Amino acid sequence: MKKKIKKTKQKSFFFEDYRESEIINEKNKKKIKISLNRTTFLFFIFFSLIFVSSTKIIYLSLSSEKKIFSQKSKKNFAISRSDIIDRNGSILARNIIVYRAGVRPQFIKDKEKFIIKLRLQFPEINFQEVKSKLYKNKFFYLGKKRFSEEEKDKLWSLGLGNKVLNIEEQEYRLYPQKNLFSHVLGQTNEDNLGISGIEKFYNKKLQNKKDDNFSLETSLDSNLQYLIREELVKSQKIFKTIGSAALLMNVNNGEILSLVSLPDYDLNKRLSITDHAYTNKITKGVYELGSVFKTFALAAALENKVIQTNTVFKNLENKIYCAGREIKEHDKLPKNLSAEQILIRSSNIGAIRVAQKVGLEKYKNFLNSLELFKTIDFDLHEVGKPLHFKWGKCKLATSSFGHGITTTPLQLAKAYAMIGNGGNKIRPTLLKNKKHKKKEKKEKIVSLETSYKINSALRKVVANKEGTANFANIEGYEVGGKTGTALKSIDGVYSKKKINTFVSLFPTSKPKYVLLVLLDEPKPAPDYVYEFPNGYKHKGEYRNTSGWNTVVVAGKIIEKIGPILAINNLQASKNF
Repeated sequence: MKKKIKKTKQKSFFFEDYRESEIINEKNKKKIKISLNRTTFLFFIFFSLIFVSSTKIIYLSLSSEKKIFSQKSKKNFAISRSDIIDRNGSILARNIIVYRAGVRPQFIKDKEKFIIKLRLQFPEINFQEVKSKLYKNKFFYLGKKRFSEEEKDKLWSLGLGNKVLNIEEQEYRLYPQKNLFSHVLGQTNEDNLGISGIEKFYNKKLQNKKDDNFSLETSLDSNLQYLIREELVKSQKIFKTIGSAALLMNVNNGEILSLVSLPDYDLNKRLSITDHAYTNKITKGVYELGSVFKTFALAAALENKVIQTNTVFKNLENKIYCAGREIKEHDKLPKNLSAEQILIRSSNIGAIRVAQKVGLEKYKNFLNSLELFKTIDFDLHEVGKPLHFKWGKCKLATSSFGHGITTTPLQLAKAYAMIGNGGNKIRPTLLKNKKHKKKEKKEKIVSLETSYKINSALRKVVANKEGTANFANIEGYEVGGKTGTALKSIDGVYSKKKINTFVSLFPTSKPKYVLLVLLDEPKPAPDYVYEFPNGYKHKGEYRNTSGWNTVVVAGKIIEKIGPILAINNLQASKNF
């Protein structure tokens, strides 16, 4: 019987299992019961400790050692580069934690099985390359693929272990908008250093290590950028351009709301861009921009008080010669035109006569005050330098209508903004401005009177029937602007290919925005149906001057973005 009791004790520590204790003498029953209670309690404590320890060991065995390591390292892995955001808080660039997977083939028993397992989880991997390296290399990475946290767990689920897999944690610069801001944001290298665009220009700020909550807030608007880009993409199909660009800027503080240059590229693919076609046409492109310069000739004449807008220039020739070269009108125009009509009808000869009234020195000084010919102070390193030239009588003549004189589209837009905003100097910027000092003295470029008269004339270029920009006369937005059609210089020789530009201000009664649209080598669009503001439709147009393409695109853009700008202005006024 004693043996039986001993045997029973080994089975369990629960009281109810000890039924055999009934045969023990009543005298010892109480004593044995107490002893059993103590033993049971000790067994319970002991077993509980074993159970907890065992559970922990099992859990840890199920979790990869490497996973634990990466979790530990993650705690000490500080993000070394701040976010870039748009004016509404949308993320444009952000560092994330990703993983690279290295493989040690010598520890893989069944290489074919390994490939099958890998293919099932990651079909996008180049398995021909993997298979080749499995039999040749001692160590290799699974391509250039960067694995997410979830994908990393999938790798461990293959059951390959630490000897086979080497998973490394690293930072990766992610651009959620892909190619939407490619020419503005720029890129970082493998060391997380900015190598172009905003990433390079504000590299020190973005490497912020003091404030984890810091984000570089730009003036850009993702919604506007998307809509403008969409219209440019459409225009490339219609007018068969090799490239295009657009810039939207606040004329009062220089904030750039949108900057698009096509072709663009996905920033996440880390391409090394060497093709000239991918130049940022707004900031880096240096072009002769044509008749958009006629606005400056009129502004200079008004500012120097040598004419009024109603001053009539009589007996204007259809063509003249300068240094043996012919200068002619783009179309048959009236012999007598007022200064304002010269701008509205875009007369080349008329612009020359206006500039001659100003005189060489005063005209040169006026253009210099607009900072058209020096390298612009801007938030990107990728800026163009206008070509140097010598002034003379012929240069005075040709520069009045934008021939033989170069600048960047950004500088052109800046000049229009300064004339349009009442004559105040501004600095274009990609950062959202903070509150301006009310007592801050503004540098004047032109008088308020000159600004008002130019804005009025630009409005007539768009609104008047004889104007060259009727397609931009979008109801409700009071658009004014000037067209520019220029022959493209290739290797120093003028070709038949064109650079077409349209610069607009709206609303012209009190301008808030300047919109510049540029098309590179547009072709005639005879199959396109042109819709005039009065409802008249026209098809079969074979001309490819600015009035027949860039103005059309600008009109479509303003029609789309106008409501957003109106809402934003309403909200801003309420907040103020």
